[in-house]
Amino acid sequence: MAKSNPPVPQIELACAGEDLALQMTRWLSHLRAERRLSPKTLEAYARDVRQCLTFLSQHWGALVTLPRFAALEASDVRAFMASRRADDIGGRSLMRALAGLRSFGRFLEQEGKGKVGALSAIRAPKVGKSLPKPIQMAAAKRFADADERAGENREPWIWARDAAVMALLYGSGLRISEALGLKRRDVPEPGAGDVLIVTGKGNKTRMVPVLQNVLALVQDYVATCPHPLPSEGPIFVGARGGPLSPRIIQLTMERLRGALGLPDSATPHALRHSFATHLLSRGGDLRAIQELLGHASLSTTQIYTGIDTERLFEVYKTAHPRA
Repeated sequence: MAKSNPPVPQIELACAGEDLALQMTRWLSHLRAERRLSPKTLEAYARDVRQCLTFLSQHWGALVTLPRFAALEASDVRAFMASRRADDIGGRSLMRALAGLRSFGRFLEQEGKGKVGALSAIRAPKVGKSLPKPIQMAAAKRFADADERAGENREPWIWARDAAVMALLYGSGLRISEALGLKRRDVPEPGAGDVLIVTGKGNKTRMVPVLQNVLALVQDYVATCPHPLPSEGPIFVGARGGPLSPRIIQLTMERLRGALGLPDSATPHALRHSFATHLLSRGGDLRAIQELLGHASLSTTQIYTGIDTERLFEVYKTAHPRA
């Protein structure tokens, strides 16, 4: 049986009227219950709309009421976007802010609270497509080697834990949140299975293969961890036994990439990019890689093809029928 989400707390806005705050609370509840958006996306949308309402209140010199927001003009939206750009906010964040505002506007229209036409009149900011920067295969493997941490003043079980997490990021292409979200029962012992059931964005689950040597690294960590690891609890824990923060893994990678002479682009997410890139370079099918990564759209996965243009041309020359 699916878990029911607790209700979104009533939002209080010093910059807006109670009518608008109530509709914002109902909108966020709708997004979580009906659209099943992740908590992080909901938090970002709520923050973006709150920032817009705060700006409008200052811009107009008055509380933002529901009728006033529904009568929003394009010039007001442009002024808000310009203020965010002045704060050095990037194109992607601006695009997300506009998406959140449009979602709120559509909700108000569906609820019969007015049509915020100005939001659809604003063109989304241009965002340059950035290709991921994969880590070389040999270096990616070294991130999962506990011996690389032997010089650190940390307990051996923590070395083993970090090695196991990074091995999952590179070996199975997991997001860091997916790896740290694994329960102990989700990870088979070596020889007892070769797949993981992972919960990704939007609480969607997918099945991904896992290598036996990666499972062996996880088992090494479990065997040395001084804290209890119940079946229903997280398999990766922090130094005091609580949930492991992604920041700990990020800091570990920062230390290691310095020791390995790698650039700042060598992040935990780069291990996931490397997983996809190395599969593609060895003949992996793009749609299969899409399933492994948990991408909703193939277009998201296609950003990896830009890295391996040489191979794609070779496939074209080999496979395309000639007249």
